Amino acid sequence: MLTSAVGLAVASLAVTAPLHVQAQAETQAQAVTQLDTITVQEAREQGYKANQSASSKYVKPLLDTPQTVTVVPQEIMKEQQALSLRQVLSNVSGITFDAGEGGGGSGDKINIRGFSANSNMQIDGLRDSSQNNRTDTFNIEQVEVLKGPNSVFGGAGTTGGAINQVSKAPKLRDFAEVGASLGTDQYRRLTLDANKTLDDVGVDSAFRINLMAHENNVPGRNDIDRERFGIAPSLTIGLSESTRATLSYFHQTDDNLPDYGVPARDGKVLPGVDRESYFGWRNLDEEKIQSDAVTLKLEHELSDTTRLENQTRYSRVDRDTTISASQVNTDGLDPGRYKPAGPQAYRRDAQTELLINRLGLSTEFDTAGFEHDMLLGGEISRETYDLTASNYNLGKGSSAYPSNGFDLYNPPGYWNGPTTVTPRGGTDATLNTKALYVFDTIGLAPKWDLSLGLRHDWVSGETSDKVKEGVTTTSDKMFSGRAGVVYKPANNGRVYLAYGTSFNPAAEALATSGSISGESLKPEQSDTWELGTKWELLDGRLGMDGALFRVDKTNARETNEFDELELAGEQRVQGVELGLTGEITEQWKLFANYTFLDSETLASVAKPQAGGRDPVGQPLGNTPRNSANLWTTYEVLPGVEVGYGAAYVGSRQVASDVAAKLDSYWVHNAMASYQVNDALSMQLNVNNLFDEEYVAGVRGRPGLDDRSSAIELGEGRSAVVSANYRF
Repeated sequence: MLTSAVGLAVASLAVTAPLHVQAQAETQAQAVTQLDTITVQEAREQGYKANQSASSKYVKPLLDTPQTVTVVPQEIMKEQQALSLRQVLSNVSGITFDAGEGGGGSGDKINIRGFSANSNMQIDGLRDSSQNNRTDTFNIEQVEVLKGPNSVFGGAGTTGGAINQVSKAPKLRDFAEVGASLGTDQYRRLTLDANKTLDDVGVDSAFRINLMAHENNVPGRNDIDRERFGIAPSLTIGLSESTRATLSYFHQTDDNLPDYGVPARDGKVLPGVDRESYFGWRNLDEEKIQSDAVTLKLEHELSDTTRLENQTRYSRVDRDTTISASQVNTDGLDPGRYKPAGPQAYRRDAQTELLINRLGLSTEFDTAGFEHDMLLGGEISRETYDLTASNYNLGKGSSAYPSNGFDLYNPPGYWNGPTTVTPRGGTDATLNTKALYVFDTIGLAPKWDLSLGLRHDWVSGETSDKVKEGVTTTSDKMFSGRAGVVYKPANNGRVYLAYGTSFNPAAEALATSGSISGESLKPEQSDTWELGTKWELLDGRLGMDGALFRVDKTNARETNEFDELELAGEQRVQGVELGLTGEITEQWKLFANYTFLDSETLASVAKPQAGGRDPVGQPLGNTPRNSANLWTTYEVLPGVEVGYGAAYVGSRQVASDVAAKLDSYWVHNAMASYQVNDALSMQLNVNNLFDEEYVAGVRGRPGLDDRSSAIELGEGRSAVVSANYRF
């Protein structure tokens, strides 16, 4: 373009200039046209405010999307040194976590707007439902939280919302960044993120690799260690100007000591129990995870307005865990004594495999005077779950325990008695899913858009016990829809009204836990109404959004007084979402959100827990009315930046059928960074500044004398110093 402009200027000059000047100009023009093309490879990072979802299903910018979508960008993850998915999601209000069940596995147990999202995890828009602890973000570009029932986007589940992790991909600029970190609790970390453009290979081709090695102990817990290693190469090749292929591989191994928290009663740690006490067996318990995934993404531009995209992924998660629950039995024992009450040294060796393919065609066209942004697509997937279980015969009431139990205030932590490996059978399960969908955003008028989405899912599954004979099967088919009207009162503002549905089939958790919940029952159904507004302020640097919403689950699956599953429950969550994201000034950045949740059980046939109550009229478990998150940074001097973060979670019920409540809490974090030169930067993070003891995950039981409940405490105060060198 620069060459054309110079050539045009020279030609214009030649019209009126003398002949000898024209000749000189022509010579200069020839010289100019012989200059090499210069490619600019540096680009400004995204910053706090995301303008577009990475999912191709969201055809419009987020400003024009009639839904609450919160995006946590890589910049915030770096500033906070947020490594796990849980740490990243601590930036999003309205999200809580459940504690792992003793015999049920653990893994990330996440609630959005009061409803479970355990099976609603995605990576690059593709389902990722394995029961797993997502411990590291070394290969994650951003995390998107899509709130509200939206099975039209994510398929089965998504009552409260879905979570999409966006992987790092090759870029058209060269860079390499090495990171090293040291901190309290034996924190050590090394990372590499390197990208190289491949000028001699195809069109706009590039290669990127991310490496990570990490180890630390959990702050506030007594020598509970975490170790992991990861590698993620990816290659993009431009096969032509209109076609490109991206092949990526992800591998991560984890070696952890499982932590199931401390014994509790009515949401409170048992009196006298120290927060650092470990109620497992260090010489028996372990968690070994190996995750592998290969993804091929093909993109082809059929024209300036039509684009074809296909993604295929094969993934496998091998998770071998031996766990001991922290529930205790104090019934009939001397004060300060206990015997283990939950599963002890219970081994679960599980392999989850997924093969999934998604095809989408996006196009823009006009018809009858209306503008259309349309996406047509389909998905097909097959997931298998293979579980083999065993234990060391140390369950509740084991004769191997001392007659007067152990010291409640100083649990042994190591098992010195006899062990007998006892097989406990296992499970084989298969989940098959097929779906077709269409999205269309119609420009009705300059100030009005209509967004429509329709999806049809076919879900079938089967599960069998490795010891008992027989196979349990289930099959469902369901339509999901979403519609929204967007009004544009100004170029920088939108007001919208949206409606969406979701469904939860009996096989929803089949690839997560291997179980079918009521094979003869129809899917649970939910719908939502959302009235919201979105604005871009300060020349687009700052985004502000707010929404009123109501989510209704009309036929929740419950166990009645005869221990039979029944679609008889009705639950409602309504509330407010507020968000403020972006740059207030060039020096001051802000990421803040607030959620108010008014939850209620409207109808129920569920049998209350021992000592419980009728849940009707009560809030949903682990659903705080108020929660808020803040992260802000300010450049106090050129190259010197300070940051502060706060998270608030209000009091919440342990479960809807018990009166026990968890206390509210605040957690405060701080950061300071210094850009030493163009290549080197230093950063200090101090998390949980005031060493607040709070409940991060809860088991939905109040606890009894013969079997307490359990809670997982949040991490204690810690400090990490990081150095990053970019070249």
